[in-house]
Amino acid sequence: MKPIGIFGGTFDPIHFGHLRLAEEIAEALELATVHFIPAGTPPHRTRPRTDAHHRLQMVRLAIAGNPRFALDDREVGLPRLSYTVETLTSLRDELGMTQPLCLLLGADAFLGLTTWHRWQDLFALAHIAVAHRPGFPQSTWKDAMPEVLRAELEARMAHPQDLNSAAAGLLVTRPITALDISATHIRDTLRAARSPRYLLPNVVLDYIQANQLYLPEN
Repeated sequence: MKPIGIFGGTFDPIHFGHLRLAEEIAEALELATVHFIPAGTPPHRTRPRTDAHHRLQMVRLAIAGNPRFALDDREVGLPRLSYTVETLTSLRDELGMTQPLCLLLGADAFLGLTTWHRWQDLFALAHIAVAHRPGFPQSTWKDAMPEVLRAELEARMAHPQDLNSAAAGLLVTRPITALDISATHIRDTLRAARSPRYLLPNVVLDYIQANQLYLPEN
């Protein structure tokens, strides 16, 4: 079975950096689908500035037309913090223990993995694919990461074709096109009454403007 990709985030708003990461990793690892899972209340950052239903709709608009992308709303309705380990457990309950799952992470998120809730349990639930984002060349990883994470990287490093042979437990890395785009920059641009066009899909920008999100500061 081809692996199913799991891509979580606040997506506040979703932009071309998110979409290109998912597209390139899906192609390189031959993923069957990529499930975009907007976070409800993530434990590692402040509460998203935009209501969950807006972030969900922006993702829905952004991925429309790509048959390999799917929207999963299981986190946004939770009345508590959303943890990746619990989301993966929920997916395992639905898909069974033999379907390969692959959690997609940027290098910055991977370097902070040891601060995640029950982070070592993630490897029993999914493979992890780490995308090289701008500013995080692979040559610097081992010096930047905690020793316990370095040990996991060395023990679990695999080739992309190995992901079909097991349901979980492997680590792969993949360089992606360097698109230095961030949701923070887009929000700041909008609040400064400047245009973020060409940083995110037009349909998402139209939705932002129609719903008066990220309004300019007085």
